[in-house]
Amino acid sequence: MGRREEPGWASGTIGLAAARERGDIDRKFQARLMVTRPMIDRLGLEKELHGHMGCVNCLEWSHDGSILASASDDLHVILWDPFRYKELLNIATGHTGNIFSVKFLSPDVIATCAADGTVRVRNVRGSSPLLECTCHCARVKRLAVAPDNPHLIWSAGEDGLILQHDLRTSHKCSPDSANVLVNLLNHLGRYAEAKCVAVNPRRPYQLAVGANDFYVRLYDTRMIKLAKLQYGGEQVNSSTSRQIWERQNLRCSRAGHGDPDNNIPKGAVHYFAPGHLSMEPNEHTFPKKATTYVAFSHDGNELLVNLGSEQVYLFDINSARRPVLVESFIIQHNHGNREGESKQQGKNGTNGTNGAVETQPQLPDRVRQLKEMANDFVNKNNYSNAVVFYNEAIASCPDCAMLYSNRAASLMRRGWSGDTYAAIKDCYKAIKLDSTHVKSHFRLAKGLMDLKKAREAHECLLYFKDKFPRHANSHAVFLLQKDINVALESMETQPDEAAGDTEENQPTSLLERQLRTSALDYSQRFLGHCNTTTDIKEANFLGPDSNYIAAGSDDGSMFIWCRKSGNIIRCLRGDESILNCIQLHPSMFLLATSGIETVVRLWSPRPEDGQEESRVIRDSGSAAMANQQRMRSDPFEAMLLNISFAGGADRDLHSPACRPT
Repeated sequence: MGRREEPGWASGTIGLAAARERGDIDRKFQARLMVTRPMIDRLGLEKELHGHMGCVNCLEWSHDGSILASASDDLHVILWDPFRYKELLNIATGHTGNIFSVKFLSPDVIATCAADGTVRVRNVRGSSPLLECTCHCARVKRLAVAPDNPHLIWSAGEDGLILQHDLRTSHKCSPDSANVLVNLLNHLGRYAEAKCVAVNPRRPYQLAVGANDFYVRLYDTRMIKLAKLQYGGEQVNSSTSRQIWERQNLRCSRAGHGDPDNNIPKGAVHYFAPGHLSMEPNEHTFPKKATTYVAFSHDGNELLVNLGSEQVYLFDINSARRPVLVESFIIQHNHGNREGESKQQGKNGTNGTNGAVETQPQLPDRVRQLKEMANDFVNKNNYSNAVVFYNEAIASCPDCAMLYSNRAASLMRRGWSGDTYAAIKDCYKAIKLDSTHVKSHFRLAKGLMDLKKAREAHECLLYFKDKFPRHANSHAVFLLQKDINVALESMETQPDEAAGDTEENQPTSLLERQLRTSALDYSQRFLGHCNTTTDIKEANFLGPDSNYIAAGSDDGSMFIWCRKSGNIIRCLRGDESILNCIQLHPSMFLLATSGIETVVRLWSPRPEDGQEESRVIRDSGSAAMANQQRMRSDPFEAMLLNISFAGGADRDLHSPACRPT
């Protein structure tokens, strides 16, 4: 075996350096050294770029990272030299509404979309556009491009359409234009809006679409036929506003009744959604959810989603499973007992769990210390900090049932959005690791009751009492059973509420209902930011290995999480009002951010010279707690929270002059 094949040689620093010189594992070398925890700990403001006259709504690096493009409410795109902090080119785009997305098709060609409903492509030094598409009849919020195909562009518009633009063919906005890839109105109803779109960098035929709901749709474009636009005849003499009104109402004429040409077969799309939202009998949650950004990991196997009025979620697109409240083994066990098949076995305790006693596993010293610190915070009713330490302990020791069960208890007591459902997932993880862990079984039933799932809680408690008869008559079990019985009786006597003819109750297609019921659940979530005010807030992976996650927030902060633990590891003040955009340089640790201010900021690891970063937020836990309160508040309360948390004396009490929504 030569040195190149030796695992020890290949994984060592010298081996990596040598392999990098050969050019055979350049990506692996970058992944190991590009974004590391020490670099994140030193992350600070490098430079502010001034040039725009309005909110900077989008940022994009060129493919080689030599140019940074920014686009704004001032209708201009500025190209920057990020290393000399110099404005290279200021482009008047011709848009008449706020620009929401800018993309590089090549070093000299950019595409933009805006609130005026148009998609434009141009050579940066040319005067005439390469494409000017007005097929959308509402704001166009996001563009997507394939990494190896400079000819294709996808646009997501608030008219519910995902359009595909091919620069190799001439285009005329007419009824004959067959450029509609997805028409959400056909399935969601007349109020459907597309908010964001992204292309899988490894499998460019996969397209992720976010809309004004909490579902993310993953399409296989190889199975989809392009459809024609729906127009109402010639409208040459009509005013622009009249055209838009007629086109939109015509397109809504069959909203919610399905795809007339079956352009999108069922097998061409998969839905992803947080389980606690997708399993609600009434999916129209308040506050209204909207997917503001979707991003693929560098290997194309995971999907990161920033969900408005909720958290940031990570989905494994290859091995995700449907959400489950009651696992099949519980139902089968209870069903068998009801038929008398295994009652005697349970009475005799021959299942080996009659006198189950939880054993404390031997944990590594560091993990044991983390658990003890978490327990101390629980005793002080500081459940947020307890969750942080349990996260760290689980990241270091992911096979300990007790840690998952303890974290579940802390999550249920903390009560942030989605915490109870996350606790149920933790209980099942603990049971999978140790089926005799008594507390996990009981906490599972308790968590289901906290979710107001009385039938499911009843099933789990029946299973618990039969599996652990020694604990069946405890006072805690008695109280929980009493709550369950009251809830079940209330469900039997409470009449069904009639649904009114509201926006939320508009009809949806059969395919849409089927896909929603089969939506796949998340694998990880990241909490701390607030996403309620704008619908362009991003969340992105940091580094080729995607070991860290970053997102902006309504409080102007940039949050960075450790992907493995889910904990916040860095929090910086990125904007004086709202931070929307975070984009990482393609080959080095250089972050560009923007928001409501007219400034683009560059961030990089600062020198170890002893100086403290003035924009760091030391108490990220308090910032996260305030943001969770803000997301559950009504708009007036949120405004007061914004003022009080940031410091009323130093903060402008007026709303920002230019909000993207």
